[in-house]
Amino acid sequence: MSAAASSAARLGPVLDGVRAVLLDIDDTLIDTRAAFGTAIDAVAEVYLPHLTTAEVAQALEIWRADAQGFYRRHTAGELSAVEQRRLRAAEVHERFGGPPVDAALFEDWNAIFREGFAAGWRVHDDVVPLLDALDAAGVPFGALTNAPLALSRDKFARTGLGERVAILVTLDTFGVGKPDPRLFREACRLLGTEPGETVYVGDELDVDGVGARRAGLRGVWLDRPGVRRGGVHLEDPAVAREAGVDVVTSLRGLLGE
Repeated sequence: MSAAASSAARLGPVLDGVRAVLLDIDDTLIDTRAAFGTAIDAVAEVYLPHLTTAEVAQALEIWRADAQGFYRRHTAGELSAVEQRRLRAAEVHERFGGPPVDAALFEDWNAIFREGFAAGWRVHDDVVPLLDALDAAGVPFGALTNAPLALSRDKFARTGLGERVAILVTLDTFGVGKPDPRLFREACRLLGTEPGETVYVGDELDVDGVGARRAGLRGVWLDRPGVRRGGVHLEDPAVAREAGVDVVTSLRGLLGE
């Protein structure tokens, strides 16, 4: 068996017949939950110093759940990135007795948050083994995210992923995010593959897995243990199966591990 064939054998059945792989960034490639934790810790120290450690953890979960759907309104083009973040900051402050988040306070709040967020970016430990296996098997890959281009490039630059992931489609490509099918199809075009022979892997079932299926791709929901968001997010393996979306609990599941 050739080296390429041996490497290709490491790809699991989820990738059978796949000619290219697309990957979400946040909480798929990069541990964004932990980075948000660093950011919330930083702003809580300044604006919510009365909170206990447990309450700061609750603030993080409220931030991630985003029960009002502010971030999704942003990806639909209804709110700017700054406005959705201000509204989410106000929600946390109202819940935990922080000062009102007016324009002046938010300017400083946002600076602290962004610094903490960037300081917390780390690549999940199952990412490099997957990318190495795809490279060895000659399967091209790229990234598709609902984050803006500049922020995504910064994440890649700080984590070293920019040296590995050359194809990047973002919220800025069409001004709206997933599950708009144009983003998935544009990423396929850049990869040089048809949607039906391309798989998309992401941590949000409806936006990523179901969205990919509706755009004609094969969808995979990355359901990492213990990190579901709750709130407005669809997180039901039964729904995934009914929609024809594969479910893995780690990127190593794409390698059949």
